[in-house]
Amino acid sequence: MTIGVLALQGDVREHAAAFGALGEPVREVRRPGDLEGLAGLVVPGGESTTLSLLLGSSGLAVPLSDALDAGLPVFGTCAGMILLASRVLDGRADQLSFGVIDLTIRRNGYGRQIASFEGTVDIPSIGGGPLPAVFIRAPIVEASGPEVQVLATLPGEGSEPDRPVVCRQGSVLVASFHPELTADRRLQRLFVEMTKEARQ
Repeated sequence: MTIGVLALQGDVREHAAAFGALGEPVREVRRPGDLEGLAGLVVPGGESTTLSLLLGSSGLAVPLSDALDAGLPVFGTCAGMILLASRVLDGRADQLSFGVIDLTIRRNGYGRQIASFEGTVDIPSIGGGPLPAVFIRAPIVEASGPEVQVLATLPGEGSEPDRPVVCRQGSVLVASFHPELTADRRLQRLFVEMTKEARQ
């Protein structure tokens, strides 16, 4: 079983190291042929409009869309969450969106780089207490569809509502933060379990 990491931009090495620490074989994905035989794919953080352009220039956009539509399990973090969502607010008109999880996402919803922050989130379904979370130019989930499971939320400040930060819909897992930047591997383990479920 091999986990692919989209290797066009972003925290590629960190994601590969996280899954490698769990004993999972990892392949960096740069060309359409790299998608063959994967158990699952990670779409990392980075800059979503740049990633969108690189997916087009690399020839990966259509083959990846086909693989996702065929049920390839996918884990999107930060910019990856944006690329997988159904609707993107404050993005470019030509920005790529795979639309495999029924979310409305606002880019840079928590603010720009200077507003980046660290915190913890509770994910009751995986246990183990609070999960450390690093938010860097993170997207905000403005709305989620009825088939989306909200696994974790970030409490709102003042009159602000609580915001979903980890969501799942079938074989799609997304997080608005960067789990690869901490030593906690619970979300990676969850994704590995999802890839096993998909093969059954």
